[in-house]
Formats: sequence, structure tokens, C-alpha cells
Amino acid sequence: MSEIWFRTGEATVLAAEGQATDAMPEVLIGSVRGPAGQAFASMMGQVVGHTRMFVVRDLNQMVRPATMMTTKATIHTAEYVELLGGVVQGAIGDAILDCVIEGVLPKDGLDDLCMIVMVWLDPRCAEDANLDKADLYRTNYEATKIAIGRAMRGEPTIDELIANRKTVKHYALDGVVEY
Repeated sequence: MSEIWFRTGEATVLAAEGQATDAMPEVLIGSVRGPAGQAFASMMGQVVGHTRMFVVRDLNQMVRPATMMTTKATIHTAEYVELLGGVVQGAIGDAILDCVIEGVLPKDGLDDLCMIVMVWLDPRCAEDANLDKADLYRTNYEATKIAIGRAMRGEPTIDELIANRKTVKHYALDGVVEY
């Protein structure tokens, strides 16, 4: 395996109609001996409102490469923690394992790699009596796989970004900036 030093990727997968289950993971993949490993190790402590945890698929089933996940939203309730450490963590763990099975992540040398996944879990999910947990799983699973794949392939390339500079803009810029 050639050394993977510092690769990043992100993806967005939108929720089913009426759900707040959009997933927007951002991933960092790199060598445990490099800056990704340093960042990973420094995350071992906790920060109030932003729980950090190893990604496990279930009890005693920590994924490889070792992966740390944390939230992009501040945690306020036990219900939120339950979703984050349950459905979302399970989806991310399954996606990582499937990336290894499918060859997106190299099976050889996995213990030399680490990953950090920053997770978006909308706080409204914890309050929604009609939350579709299957959709929460789907969006996080799909988005994590896409983000890992993009990180490993270096996508989007700078040429793609330059080519779409005047055709793609952030949704928040509608009515703010015209291209």
C-alpha cells in the first residue's frame, strides 16, 4: 500500500420528504504517523456538547481503520446522543466496512490508517416523534460511502471546480450573488 497521508472528502445525501435526516459527513483519512494521526490522538478527550467516539458497528466491533466521529451540532439531549451513538454510528460503521470490502479503502495496511468523521445530525431528529430511523441510516450510510470514495479519489478535482465555477453555487447564495 502506498502511504495515504492526508485525504479529505465530503458528501450530502438528502432526507426523505418530511424528514430532517440529511447527512453531511466530512472525512479525514490519513496515516497514524502524520497530521491525521495527530488530530485523531488529540480528539481522545471530550469537548462539552461535541461527543467524540470510536466508530463501532456494535458492541466489541470497532471498525478498521480506527475511526473517530464527532458532531457538527451541539448536543443538548440524551435522545440526540442515542441517535448519534446508535443509528448514525451504525450506518457510518457499516459504510466504512463496505468501503473496505469493495476496495475503496485498502485492506492491507488498515492499522496504519485512521479516519475522523464529522457528522451532521439535525437536532430536530431527537424531537421528532415520527422520525424515520431507516431514512436516518440510509442517508448517513450513503453519504459516508460517497465521502470516503471522494477522499480516496481526490474529488472534486481542481479542474472540476474551475469548470463549474460559474454554474454551481452554494444554496445559501441564491438571491445574494448572481453568476
